[in-house]
Amino acid sequence: MTLPPLVEPGAELSREEVNRYSRHLLIPNMGVTGQRRLKNARVLVIGAGGLGSPTLLYLAAAGVGTLGVIDFDRVDESNLQRQVIHTVDSVGELKVESARQAIARLNPLVKVITHSDRLEPGIAVELFSRYDLILDGTDNFATRYLVNDACILANKPYVWGSIFRFEGQASVFWENAPDGRGLNYRDLYPEPPPPELAPSCAEGGVLGVLCAAIASIMATEAIKLLVGIGDPLLGRLMVYDALDMNYRELPIRRLPKRAAITALSDYQSFCGLNRPSLADHSSVPLISALQLKSLRDGGKAPVIIDVREQTEWDIVRIEGALLMPRSADVAQQILERFGHDTELVITCKSGMRSQAVSSDLRKLGLDKVRNLDGGVLAWVRDVEPALPTY
Repeated sequence: MTLPPLVEPGAELSREEVNRYSRHLLIPNMGVTGQRRLKNARVLVIGAGGLGSPTLLYLAAAGVGTLGVIDFDRVDESNLQRQVIHTVDSVGELKVESARQAIARLNPLVKVITHSDRLEPGIAVELFSRYDLILDGTDNFATRYLVNDACILANKPYVWGSIFRFEGQASVFWENAPDGRGLNYRDLYPEPPPPELAPSCAEGGVLGVLCAAIASIMATEAIKLLVGIGDPLLGRLMVYDALDMNYRELPIRRLPKRAAITALSDYQSFCGLNRPSLADHSSVPLISALQLKSLRDGGKAPVIIDVREQTEWDIVRIEGALLMPRSADVAQQILERFGHDTELVITCKSGMRSQAVSSDLRKLGLDKVRNLDGGVLAWVRDVEPALPTY
């Protein structure tokens, strides 16, 4: 069911634009008028990461006149496996600046507006109001709910995508859609999952090319909405399984008795992320990587238990550590294996999962347990920088 185009046609196309976009102009549903709508469009892409990278490139190539991109992060070497807008030369740069330069090389006719701030409730609604369409490629639930609610308050449609390991999802949300199909992200996910059940790509991994598959859907939906062609994914969830090479479409229904969104809220708390820092957990003593090294060098090394997954362990580990992946009963397993009197140091990637396991061990009466502050990443940074990281 086609929706009205989001934008009016812009100025007449120049000779250069006709030459560049000629393959679009030959499509009956697009034509010159559709291309002029793209030229006049303003699209904000949230995140210049795995999904934002190919989406930005394709929207720029398609001739979207103004592209906004918001991301506070800098390019890291681990991004290059999937974030194709960035290169080796841009490692260490702000992602928005790296993206701006790449778009300029691809299509200098596109205006790029960079926002290097973290997206927060205080700026979201006003920022979104400057654009015709929002694209959300973020990787955490707190930001997804913020984007959803801010789009409702700003009366903006948005295209959403999500990726994890070998699976991706995409849909379109528009609370005030003119055809009455008013749906938003809370109709799909009324409540966020517990943080421990919602690992990011940095923790669980993602197949790099999966980003291109989902981003291409997002870019396609954006063009359809801007030009007013085709049937958008409003009310439909597209699920892609790369391993089975299978696309499934699931209907999304309006949640009965869904509360109206009238203001933004504390999304960190809503998603269970406002937990005390590790330093505030007085019940779980911390040990730094340098302190642990000093104990080992002095022949007083405690037993080091790594609660990460096997795939993480295969990338990098602390020599001599034991792998016992976190599970519902891992604390009981550790107790049965080492008893109450063994000096233990629990570690994971950054110290969060190990803190939870350490806390469980303390509840079982083990008082000789410490959590490695900063986890394996801190060990690599402070003790063995020659080791790989992830």
